[in-house]
Amino acid sequence: MTFSIVARCPRTGQLGVAVSTAVPAVGAMCPFVRAGVGALSTQSWVNPYLALQALDMMAAGTPGPQALEDVLLRDDARHLRQIGAVDASGRASAWSGEGCTGWFGHVVGDGFAVQGNMLAGEATVTEMVRAFRASEARDLAERLLLAIEAGQAAGGDKRGRQSASLKVHSTEDYPLVDLRVDEHARPVAELRRVYTIAKLQLLPFVQGMPKKGGPSTPAPEAVVRLLALPPPQRPGGGGSAF
Repeated sequence: MTFSIVARCPRTGQLGVAVSTAVPAVGAMCPFVRAGVGALSTQSWVNPYLALQALDMMAAGTPGPQALEDVLLRDDARHLRQIGAVDASGRASAWSGEGCTGWFGHVVGDGFAVQGNMLAGEATVTEMVRAFRASEARDLAERLLLAIEAGQAAGGDKRGRQSASLKVHSTEDYPLVDLRVDEHARPVAELRRVYTIAKLQLLPFVQGMPKKGGPSTPAPEAVVRLLALPPPQRPGGGGSAF
């Protein structure tokens, strides 16, 4: 029911997931990311514990592909699961059970995995791979978004569109980017719109937040001035003034 990409940025070590589907609130169900550990998207007949347990194993030192294999071996319904994973070293892996609804499949590359089921066709996955590989100079969030846009343009979920999500972790325990479109006729396009505004208005705020092990400093003055403005008057606009 879903198409997604999980990836690690080799320049920054950031980890992230982009995902879209024709079910509400995909961001609440499928993407799981832990800074310095790994990123996973669990889909088809979703089992969140596969991602949570795999992340615990990665945090304890198990390589990502081995962690994914081990948690799947303990899942009696693994034939209904689809999951992509990447660890903090960029080791990627994926699983598509034979019980997934067609078209389904995955591609694993250097530092990323793309997977999808109930798709319009294989082009959704292959175009996501192409877009991700062609954008290696960009930030991870932008690369993930470009990949999910390419997947949607190539057909996406064969039932239609409803929700999308983009989640990236850097060095902190909290996310650098965590955006969701929970219900929309064009969720991937809406996710792009929200991301464009968030880059200008939210990202400076997040970058100025306290860092792990660092001093508790106040928000940067430039960010305070920015966020004191009504949303339509800020860079990128959005929101309303009443």
